[in-house]
Amino acid sequence: MSDRLALIVVANPNPDSLGHAMARAAAQLLAEQGYRIASHDLYAEKFDPVQPTGEQANVSSDYPLVEQHCSELARADLVLVFHPNWWGQPPAIMKGWIDRVFRLDTAYAYPQGVTPDGVPRGLLVARHAFVFNTSNTPAERERLLFGDPLDALWKRCIFGLCGVQAVTRRMVGPVSGSTPEQRREWIQDVLQAISSAI
Repeated sequence: MSDRLALIVVANPNPDSLGHAMARAAAQLLAEQGYRIASHDLYAEKFDPVQPTGEQANVSSDYPLVEQHCSELARADLVLVFHPNWWGQPPAIMKGWIDRVFRLDTAYAYPQGVTPDGVPRGLLVARHAFVFNTSNTPAERERLLFGDPLDALWKRCIFGLCGVQAVTRRMVGPVSGSTPEQRREWIQDVLQAISSAI
């Protein structure tokens, strides 16, 4: 069995969503490439997004699902995230997953002698992260009016800070009113992006 692990996390309340379809296709591709797959649907798992402590105390949890996700994130060679763009942000359940799982001493740490107002160092060993967002806003309008806040969030604030230097992020859509043929093309685009990077 391969020791390469791909962590796949989906946050969409509709199991028939394009995000789920993209995640399933990505899991199949990576399994065919010899990766072990850790796949999570946050809504289906009823992941509790509420982080009960502040940053400094968030180093362990009595919630087994958080511990499982933290262990997989720490070991993953690839991390793939699929979620819709809601108000320029991930759904709340995904934000809570970030809060609870990208935690101190799992995803980042402060070097000895560095206080929390200093610069942390990333701990993740993943060599690549992929974020695929679905949206009903055309890409050009997203860039011109909103500045694509998800790009900075995932590339700099989350994965970049936690040590993952190679981050591929794509916005897919507008999904509303799209045809089955268009969705198949988008799924192929996702697979091509993954294939060209692994």
